[in-house]
Amino acid sequence: MKKLFYFIYLLPALFSAQAPAGYYSGTENLSGYALKTKVQEIISRNYNWHYGDLQNYYKQTDLDVYYDHTPATNPFFNTTTNTMEYIMLDIYSEIPTGPDAYEYHTGQMIGSGSSEGLGYNREHMIPQSTFSTGSISNYPMYSDLFFVIPVDARINQLRSNYPYGIAGTTTYWSFTNTSKIGNSAIPNYAYTGRVYEPIDEFKGDVARALLYFAVRYEGKLSSFNHLLGSGTITPTNDQSPLDGTEERAFDPAYLEMLKQWHILDPVSQREIDRNNAVFSIQKNRNPFVDHPNWVNLIWSETPDGIAPAAPSSLVSTQQNAHFVNLSWTPSADTDILGYRIYMNGASTPIATTKKTNISIDRLSPSSTYTFTIKSFDKGYLESPESNTVTVTTAASDQYAKDLMITKYLEGSGNNKAIEITNNTGHEVNLNNYNLNIQFQNSSTGSYYFSDRFQLEGTVAHGEVFVILNPNSNFTCYTNEQAKFVTASTPLTFTGSQYIELAYQGFGTVDAIGTKGSVNSTGNMSLYRLNTINNPTDIFDFAEWQQHPSNYCQNLGSLAATETAEIHSKTSSVYPNPVQHFLYLKGNRLHTISEATIIDMNGRVVLHKKQPFKHSNSIDVEHLQPGVYMLKTDKESHKFIKK
Repeated sequence: MKKLFYFIYLLPALFSAQAPAGYYSGTENLSGYALKTKVQEIISRNYNWHYGDLQNYYKQTDLDVYYDHTPATNPFFNTTTNTMEYIMLDIYSEIPTGPDAYEYHTGQMIGSGSSEGLGYNREHMIPQSTFSTGSISNYPMYSDLFFVIPVDARINQLRSNYPYGIAGTTTYWSFTNTSKIGNSAIPNYAYTGRVYEPIDEFKGDVARALLYFAVRYEGKLSSFNHLLGSGTITPTNDQSPLDGTEERAFDPAYLEMLKQWHILDPVSQREIDRNNAVFSIQKNRNPFVDHPNWVNLIWSETPDGIAPAAPSSLVSTQQNAHFVNLSWTPSADTDILGYRIYMNGASTPIATTKKTNISIDRLSPSSTYTFTIKSFDKGYLESPESNTVTVTTAASDQYAKDLMITKYLEGSGNNKAIEITNNTGHEVNLNNYNLNIQFQNSSTGSYYFSDRFQLEGTVAHGEVFVILNPNSNFTCYTNEQAKFVTASTPLTFTGSQYIELAYQGFGTVDAIGTKGSVNSTGNMSLYRLNTINNPTDIFDFAEWQQHPSNYCQNLGSLAATETAEIHSKTSSVYPNPVQHFLYLKGNRLHTISEATIIDMNGRVVLHKKQPFKHSNSIDVEHLQPGVYMLKTDKESHKFIKK
C-alpha cells in the first residue's frame, strides 16, 4: 500500500520540468573533462547560506513523503506543542521495506548521541576535515545543501571522517537499517581502513552527491586533504578518497565504485524533488540528477600511458613590478590537460593553467626569478621541463600590487556587502583568496578567527565585484548583480569585528578595522578614496570616505578610479561579457553623436562618430580581455571583454 500510494502521488511529478531552459547552455557536444569544467562554471553560481540556516531548509529538502509518510500527513500539526512538525528522511536509518525504527522532525537536532534514535546531525557527506583549516570551517563547502544532509547523530558520530565504501567481512558497527561500518573491501583500492556502507537504496544518492562535489569544487580540489597528497598513499592518516587532481578528482578505483553505485541505484523521484528544492534555495543544481548519463560521459577519458612532450619557447612577454606574463608553445600531444609552472627551481608548482599563457603575480619589485613549464596529460603524466626563462621585475609601475577592498557597507539588518576591485593589470585567480572575520570571546576577552568564506573563479583587470549577504535589502543592489552571495560568517559583521581579505589562509591583503580590537565601523558605508591605489594590511580611516548606513551608490558598478555613472539609463549593453560584437539596446540609438570606449586605466581605446547610425553594434574583437567603459552622449556602461 505504501508503494502504491507513492506511485500514484508522484506520477504527475515525473513529467514536471527540471532544470530551467538554457541552464546548461554551452555543454552541447562536450564530453570528458571539458564537459566537467563547463558544468563547474554553471553550477558554481549559487547562493551560499549559513550553516545555521540548514536546519530550517531541511523542511523543504528532506521531508519523508516517499516511504512512511504522505504529503497529506507530513508535515503535521502537533496539537500538544501547537507547532507544525516536519518528519525528515534520513538515509542512514530509513528502512524502505517497512516501518523505521525511529524518526526525526526538524526540531530534534542534537550535538551527539550515545545510541541511535536520539536526534540528528548535519552530516557532511564529504567530511569537513577534507576542506577545513584546523578548527576553522570553510564556506561555501561548509553549508552546501547538496552534500550536507540530516542523519542520525550516533551513526554520523561513528562514521567520523571515514569514506563511503564497500565494507568487508570485518564489521565494527551494524545499524538498524543494515548499513554498517567495516574495513574497506573496495576492489583495487589501496585504502584498507574503515568505511561506511549505506544500504543499496541510497548508494546512487551518495555517489551522485560525491560526484557533484567533484564538479562543483573543481579548481579547489588539489588544495583539499587527499590520499595522494605526498605522492604515496597513507591510509592511516587520511581517509579522503580525493586524489589531488582537479579533473579526475577521485582515486580511479574509488571512482569506479561510485560509477557502479550510480548504475545500481538510478535517480529516484526523491532526488529529483530534492534537486528542485535545493535549486530554489541555493540557485544551483546537481547535474547528475538532471543528466545521469554525464557520469560516464565525463569520466570517460582513456589516457595513453605515454608522458607528453615538453612545451617549448617559454618567454616572458611583460615584466611589471609585482607580476610577469609568461607564454609558451604548447606540447604537440593531443591529450594535454594543462601546464604546471615552476619558479626558482622549486619541485612544487606555483600555478597550474589550461592555457598557454599566465600571469605570475605577488612578486617583489626589482627582483629576479626563473621559470620553467611542464605539461601534464589526462593520465597525469608530466613532461620534461621546458626551457628556462629568467625575468627581472620592474622597480615600479602604475598597477596595484594586489586586490583591494574598495567599498564596505554595514547597514541595517542584513545589509552587509564588500566590494573588491582588481587594478593589478592582469587576471587574478580568486581560488587563493578568502574573507576572514575575527570575534572576541565574551568570557576570556581574547580574539579568535571564525569560519571563513573562500572566493573562487577569476577576475579580470579593472573588474569590480561584490560579496553580498543574500538576506540584504539594499535599494540599489540585488543578489543577482553580486558575484558572490553568501550568508557565511564573514558576511554577518556588525561593525565591531575585524574583517580582512586574505591570501592562502591568513596572509592579510587588505583590512577593515584593527585586528585584536573592538572596532567602530558599524552603521556606516566606507568608500575607498580615489587617491588610494594599493591595499594595506593596516586599516586607516584616512583612506576612506564615510557615508551613512545603507548608502550604496555605484556599488559594484565602477572601478575605484571612476567617480560617477549616470543611473537614469535608457539603454543597456549585451552580451556581457562580450567576445566579438557589443550591442546597445534602447530607443533612438541613431541620434547618438559619438561613443568612446575607455579601459580601466582611463585610456581611450576606441572612438566613433555616429556609431549607431546603421546598426546597434560595435566591433570589439580587437580589444584585449578586461573591463571597459562604453560612454555615449549622456550615458556610460561597464562591460567585460572575454
